Amino acid sequence: MQDTLDALVVGGGPAGLTAALYLARFRRRVAVADEGDPRAAWIPTSHNIPFFADGIAGPEILRRHRAALDPYGIPVLPARVTALRRDGKLFVAELEGRQPIHARHVLLATGSRDNEPDLPDLPDAVRRGLIRYCPVCDGYESREKRIAVIGHGAGGAGEATFIARTYSDDVTLLTLGSPMELDADTRAKLDRHRVRIVERPVTAVEVQGERIAAIRVDGQELRFDVLYSALGLHYRTELAAALGAARDGKGALQVDAGMMTSVPGLYAAGDIVVGLDQIVVGMSHAAIAATRIHNACSMRTEDEG
Repeated sequence: MQDTLDALVVGGGPAGLTAALYLARFRRRVAVADEGDPRAAWIPTSHNIPFFADGIAGPEILRRHRAALDPYGIPVLPARVTALRRDGKLFVAELEGRQPIHARHVLLATGSRDNEPDLPDLPDAVRRGLIRYCPVCDGYESREKRIAVIGHGAGGAGEATFIARTYSDDVTLLTLGSPMELDADTRAKLDRHRVRIVERPVTAVEVQGERIAAIRVDGQELRFDVLYSALGLHYRTELAAALGAARDGKGALQVDAGMMTSVPGLYAAGDIVVGLDQIVVGMSHAAIAATRIHNACSMRTEDEG
């Protein structure tokens, strides 16, 4: 690890591990720095990954990804990258508790974090799987059920409308006390799909086993089969931002067709990239980025030769 790497992958989720696999098979010197808390680990069951007809749990996805890397001897370092800087043509990554790593390219697959709803005595409902965060992933399994969406504004209204027109005609939008400030067109869409809006704060939550059985609003008990959060994401793009990488208005990284950010040699894949937050999409990002990194390394070798 004292030598210069062709690429350092930051993040050990599906996107990061896919990038490492491609780079290993391209016979590139690569390592993965993994903080150990990928968003994929929160998934009870994903149904949108081909070949798994009955679905597959997030931890099992990660276990299989790690196992696929084993034959190649790729170092997966259990460490957080605390800083990333340029030193001439190289990147220097500072790792918590380890020596710095020098690499010609860096691929960020640091992912995102769901903003947790402010529920009474329940600070980590999304992480625990009590509230789901991806109706694209598992909305089909929730079809025709009583569904609540926690959110407000255009984001909450958009997700509630998507679920109502696609999966269920029994959808409630819970704003947790935030007022719904919507334009006439958005409100008309909610009305057209018969989405109920509850703007009062939640005062109590009843948890039974692995699900929220009921919530209480001003003494009224409301029961749902499934709850989704539509409170948005925190994109973990701090390392890229410190290098001046361009981001959109929500904080996601902007990349070109080869998944390179506005900083030459710095790539990104997965949830931190503008677009659809899906495992298969992040893996596609990673394959594209890894191939471009390999080609860039090959061109450098030819130029030096």
